[in-house]
Amino acid sequence: MKKAAPTLVLRNDDHEILTSYLSSQELSGNHSIEALQAELKKAKLVSKEEFPEDAIRLNSRVKVKDANNGKEMELMVVMPDDADIKQRKISVTAPVGIALIGFRKGQKVGWQVPAGMKTFTITDVVNQD
Repeated sequence: MKKAAPTLVLRNDDHEILTSYLSSQELSGNHSIEALQAELKKAKLVSKEEFPEDAIRLNSRVKVKDANNGKEMELMVVMPDDADIKQRKISVTAPVGIALIGFRKGQKVGWQVPAGMKTFTITDVVNQD
């Protein structure tokens, strides 16, 4: 029996911001944009009041642990214009941003890196509001 994929959860306002951003982008051949669009279609949309405090949204500070070597990494998921790798601000359109958005503390996520597929466990999520 196949295990069901975890449900992504997004706030209505984040979904609106991301959908608006995507509608302004050239989609043909841009795999990151297409991947984010596919994730948004799968998401369960909720109000600010219903949004779980341990779920990743825009501007969430996130800690993840590498399943292979146990190393922890802290980052923030932001809109593309706010991305800054030196400050560990990762674009929501980057593979890691796409992998994280809408998932919750304790869940495992995977994303492609140059060395292959990496799996991480989300160990902490801090939201701004």
